[in-house]
Amino acid sequence: MSTSEFLDLLVVGAGPTGIAIGAEARQAGLTVLLVDRGPLTAAIQAYPTFLEFFTTRDRLEIAGIPFAIPESKPSRRQALVYYRSVVEHYGIPLALHEEVLEVARQGEDFAIQTRQGGAANALRTRRARAVALATGYFDGVKKLGVAGEDLPWVHHRYVEPYRHFGQQVVIVGAGNTAVEAALDLWRNGVHVTLIHRGQQVKRGVKYWLKPDIENRIAEGSIAARFDTVVRAFGDEAIEIATAGGVELLPAHAAFVLIGYLPDAEFERRCGIAVDPRTLVPAFDPESCESNVPGLYIAGTIQAGSEIDRIFIENSREHGPRIVRHLERRLRRPRAPQPLQSSTPSKPAPELAPAGATSLDLMPRSSS
Repeated sequence: MSTSEFLDLLVVGAGPTGIAIGAEARQAGLTVLLVDRGPLTAAIQAYPTFLEFFTTRDRLEIAGIPFAIPESKPSRRQALVYYRSVVEHYGIPLALHEEVLEVARQGEDFAIQTRQGGAANALRTRRARAVALATGYFDGVKKLGVAGEDLPWVHHRYVEPYRHFGQQVVIVGAGNTAVEAALDLWRNGVHVTLIHRGQQVKRGVKYWLKPDIENRIAEGSIAARFDTVVRAFGDEAIEIATAGGVELLPAHAAFVLIGYLPDAEFERRCGIAVDPRTLVPAFDPESCESNVPGLYIAGTIQAGSEIDRIFIENSREHGPRIVRHLERRLRRPRAPQPLQSSTPSKPAPELAPAGATSLDLMPRSSS
């Protein structure tokens, strides 16, 4: 696609929400492009390898394409195949591994500056009549901000337990992600210590996980250090502060799993008003349009720092809202569609079971 082509809609983000917007735009006959600094559905690719969604397959469906698998709860692998099949079904144009640096309004339209593959000399400008931000939050891991946090044995994402068999591993955090990782590591032969500054695991931990982790702690299978603050990471040891003083806790690996945040600074650079406390951007719930005309907010970033409010299942309608509003703005009312049978003319391919373990995780969506 040349830089001179003028798009009706450019979508920043190629996760499930971005794909849903792209599919809706294609059905409406709009020219659209999904731009993402990573691969397709990058956030789902970063989930634990053998993850199984807690959400059922019907609630993960987008763009009218059935999630055709025999299991009620999809695996990570099945989700990756499904969302790719939606892209293929609608022929959604993609510009992957291309980072959006700036979205600037120029008159009634937008100039979008991007960089391909991280190369300084690969800058280009794309132009569009409207832009939708569906960037999610999974790139924005929260950090403790202490010395040594960037050491190679300190991680901010959990993938799988096998490399840590027999090791001493510390989990920092006590929410869903931290608890799920702690249980998975322990069940695969890892010596786990959970560190949390609070007095107990968080109240919001899923109802079937909370008694599991509490029982493992009570029986001594998983060590827990509550009312404890991490002060620094050193040479295979973590400096912690408790009511009894400061001590060093030996560890072969550490996972800091304390949550995620959207890229509010990028939203502000685009001209969007963002609440400094909640990080909720200004937008109209009916159209998803922000305070910048023609610039839309979609997916989990609508929730700001409350990332557990919006998932794939309750952001699927953002695409239709955005496209309907954009059609009115472009004065292109959609022609009446003929009645469709319950069977699509080109169904998504059947997805083979992935043979995943029964990790009942409910990962946060890539918007």
